[in-house]
Amino acid sequence: MAKKTVASLQTGGKNLTKVIKMVKSEKTGAYAFKEGIVTKDKVQDFFAKK
Repeated sequence: MAKKTVASLQTGGKNLTKVIKMVKSEKTGAYAFKEGIVTKDKVQDFFAKK
């Protein structure tokens, strides 16, 4: 039987959060989404950047 690797990835790691930010393009005016995976203490820094 196959070993479950998902369970081993969840133990002992930092608390990670997936963040999605909507960014407006200067050229076209259309919106795009910027995604990232950051630790919980860096979430405010991610949204503060342009």
